Parts: sequence; structure tokens; C-alpha cells
Amino acid sequence: MEAALLGLVGLFLLLACGVPVGIAMTVVGVVGFASIVGVGPASALAGQIVYDNTTNFSFSVLPMFILMGTLIARSRLSHDLFEAAAAFLGHRRGGLAYATVTASGGFSAVCGSSAATTATMVRVAYPAMRERNYGNEIATGAVAVGGTLGILIPPSTIMILYGVLTETNIVSLFAAGFIPGAIAVLCHFLAIWVMGRLYPDAAPKAPRVRWEHRWRTVANVWGIVVLFLVMMGGIYFGIFTPTEGGAVGVAGALLFAIFKGGLTFKEFVTIAQEACRTTAMIFIILFGAIYLSAFLEVSGFTSALASFVVSLDLGATGTMLLIFAIYLLLGCFIESISMMFLTVPLFFPIAVALGFDPVWFGILVIVAIEISLITPPIGLNVFIMRGLIPEVPLRTMFVGVTPFVASSVVLLLLLTLFPKLVTVLPDLMR
Repeated sequence: MEAALLGLVGLFLLLACGVPVGIAMTVVGVVGFASIVGVGPASALAGQIVYDNTTNFSFSVLPMFILMGTLIARSRLSHDLFEAAAAFLGHRRGGLAYATVTASGGFSAVCGSSAATTATMVRVAYPAMRERNYGNEIATGAVAVGGTLGILIPPSTIMILYGVLTETNIVSLFAAGFIPGAIAVLCHFLAIWVMGRLYPDAAPKAPRVRWEHRWRTVANVWGIVVLFLVMMGGIYFGIFTPTEGGAVGVAGALLFAIFKGGLTFKEFVTIAQEACRTTAMIFIILFGAIYLSAFLEVSGFTSALASFVVSLDLGATGTMLLIFAIYLLLGCFIESISMMFLTVPLFFPIAVALGFDPVWFGILVIVAIEISLITPPIGLNVFIMRGLIPEVPLRTMFVGVTPFVASSVVLLLLLTLFPKLVTVLPDLMR
């Protein structure tokens, strides 16, 4: 137990010194494991973990969805989605902010990446809002929170990682994400409505467009609807596995990027390289998380933590609120994927011990991680925007996302208090 506490202190010291989280977890995990069982077994474990996970067929779904999201971001589907949403919602106060969240949700349905959704929508939606004299706060806030939908609305790379890490059915996770995703959009709409009422000059109305134009914009998004229905419908109805569904999605995304986005071979090579780098980065963090988890398990820390939390006798709801308070705190300092790999091995055994549904717990973890994407000082989505629109001060961006942090916390509380909102669709599938 003492070794585990020393290891965790060492981990946070390494992170504070700027060591990449995957490397830091690997160092602490391997050294800590060796201090307990010996250098020989620790060396054998290190090699076995790399071999087992790089040859694990379940992980082949990950690069497929990463490549699909990168290709989708290259096509013009994001422009078509925003134009369609703006045609229906733009005439309302703050309507382009509503349209940004709506288009981000649609884009997420075939992208699966928060970073890609944010980077794409900041190029599409932010200039349109600024052209209509929207305030920087509401414009950047809507883009940032819209990007968080990329990990909640299926398919989602975070869902895939959670499913593989905890051996939870990925198809059930995908099904469980739909209703929370819809509720998330409504919660963010409420935040925009409040901001529009408090600061009407920062959220003006756009001219109303004719119905003929609206239907033309709807016709332009047929591609994203077809791709989503074919890919997700095939997975849900058992026509193909999630891995095969990812391959189908890549093929469809490639066709759209070629015919709608004018993709060249040179650009495709660049996209493939980017997808490879992202996949490699995730695997490095994964290996580190497994090393650290093995060390904490053999030291007795994991079981001791589970016993301690259960002994608090907070009840199911109280325990979940405690866990997610920890998530919200960690989200201020640790990047989202790293936080999931770091915390799920600790908290998942507690969830199992308390009899929680792994699918429900997974969706709530994803929502908590979603909040971390926009909370200061680390908020990844905010820093992605900062890199693309450096003329907007970072402080302004964080002020803009504050109402959406509140709406995300409301979403988390709703899903905690009413688990059926998450489990009803997976239960129907069973």
C-alpha cells in the first residue's frame, strides 16, 4: 500500500515536470511492479503487455474510426451540416450558436473525435457567427461545447477505448450514447437561451430564410445521413462487427472526401500519417495505463480503495457523485484520454463492487471526461480553438465556456439520478 502511494506521488511529480502521461505511467508502473515482485517478472510483464495489446484484434477498430474521423473532417460535410442547421435555427436569438451545437452533433455522429469536431467547426461556424456580430464569448463557447459531443454521440473513440479496457460490449455503449447525446444538445440549447436573454447584443438574430432554401440545404446533407445509417445500422443489426463497421465508415468517408472535398493523393497520405500518429499516441498511453494498473493491483491499492469507498456507505448515488467530483477536479489538470486510462482501472472495480451497470458507468465517465475538455486550465477544446483563432484571448474563451460547463454538470446529474436514460436502448437491444 505504501509503495502505491509513493508511486502515485511520483506519477504526479513527473506530470508536473512535463513528462508525457504515457511515459510517466509506464515508468511508475514498471518500477513499482519491479519493487514488489522483482525485476525479472516486471521485465516479462512489460514485453507481454506490448505484445498482447498490439496483437489484440479488438483494438483494430480504433485506427479505423480515427482514420474515418480524419477523412470526414477533410470533406465539406461540416459546411453542409452547419448551413442546414443555420437555415432552420439562424433566425432565432442566438440561432447560429444553436446551429453550431446541432451541426457539431451531426458531425460527431460520423466523426467520433472531439478534437476533430472542434477543429472543423471553429473554421466553419466561428467566422459565420462573427460576421453576424456575435460576441466572442458565446461564439467560442458554442464551438467548444459542440466539440465535446464528439466523444458522447456514437461512434466515439472514447467509447471504444472504454469498451476494450473494461471488456464492455462496444455496441451496447454506442446504443447507450444516443439519448444522453440528445439531452446534452438540449442542455446546451438552454445555456445558449439564457446567454441570449442576458446579453442580447452578443447573440443577434439572422434573417429568416425561405423554405425552398431550407429544403435545399437538407438535401445537401444526404451523404452524412446515409453514411451514419449504413455504418451504425449494420453494427446494431449484427450485419457486421464494430471493426467491420469502421472499415465501411472509412470507405464511405474516403469517397465523400474525394468527390465532395476534392481530396488528392498527397493529402490522403498526410491524413493517413496523422491517423497513425494519433493511434500510436493512444497506444503509448494505453500501455502506460496497463503497467500502472498492474502495479496498483499487486500492491493492493485497487482493492483497498474499493473497500474504502464501499465502507463510506454513501449509497449508490452518493458514491457516484463522489467519483465524478474527483473526475471534475482531475479534468482541470489532466487531458481527457489520459484521465480515462488513469482513472478507469481505479474506479471500475468500485462500480462493479457496488453492482453498477458497466454501460451506464461508462457513459457517465464519458460525460465527466467531456466536461474536462472545456474546463480551465487544461481544456483541450479551448486550446484547439486558441491555436486556430489566436486573436481571441484565452480568458475570453474560458468565460464563454463557463455556462456550458454548468449545462454539462446538469447533464451528468440527470444521468446519475435517472439511469434508465442511459440503459433503455441497450436493454431493448438485448
